Amino acid sequence: MQIDWWTLGLQTVNALVLIWLLSRFLFRPIASILAEREATARRLLDDAAAAKASALSLEERARAAVDAMAADRAATIHAATTEAKDARDQLLVAARADADRMRSDMRAEIERAERSARRAEAERASLLAVDIARRLLGRLPASSRVAGFIDGLADAVAALPETARADFAARGEPILTAPRPLTAEEDALCRGRLESALGHPLQFALRVDPTLLAGLELENAHTSIRNSLRADLEQISATLLKEPENER
Repeated sequence: MQIDWWTLGLQTVNALVLIWLLSRFLFRPIASILAEREATARRLLDDAAAAKASALSLEERARAAVDAMAADRAATIHAATTEAKDARDQLLVAARADADRMRSDMRAEIERAERSARRAEAERASLLAVDIARRLLGRLPASSRVAGFIDGLADAVAALPETARADFAARGEPILTAPRPLTAEEDALCRGRLESALGHPLQFALRVDPTLLAGLELENAHTSIRNSLRADLEQISATLLKEPENER
């Protein structure tokens, strides 16, 4: 087989011309179109990425805003709950204080009423005792209202300290109180027993006070010796009216 070099050369030239024509009029426009489309696609991808990033940023901001709102809501609820609890505690404390004060006032009022009732009962009892004593004494001899108390008065005077006994002579004339005028015998007996108890003569002024009921009382400016039924009744009444230690 023989090769026709002229034919081969012409075909080669034809092929090169064809390639040049294709590259000039076909490949370059196609490459340009492909490059343009690639740039367009890249721009679209970049725009999509930017849009995605913007969407993600908006989502993050929205999530942050939601979280902030939730935190604010939780803080507001907590503050309101704390304030309500504090208000409730204050109301409870005030209510307990009011209740304690009311109980204390009621207890004090009850105690005052009880003391008033006891005092009224004691006063009634004292008046009743005085009335009973007066009725009983009315049935006894008149001498019993004085004679039976002379020795008790003298013994009380004798029991005084020496300075107090001396005071009866130094402070002027003492007063002897009796429920009725003394008879001469009663006066002499009383004076003798008192002088014996004091250890020196005694002059006294007599004062009549029927409220003594029975008995004798001797007093001067500084000392008072009471040996009478009235004094006993007053002491009993004071004991009845005295408040117990645990109620003070």
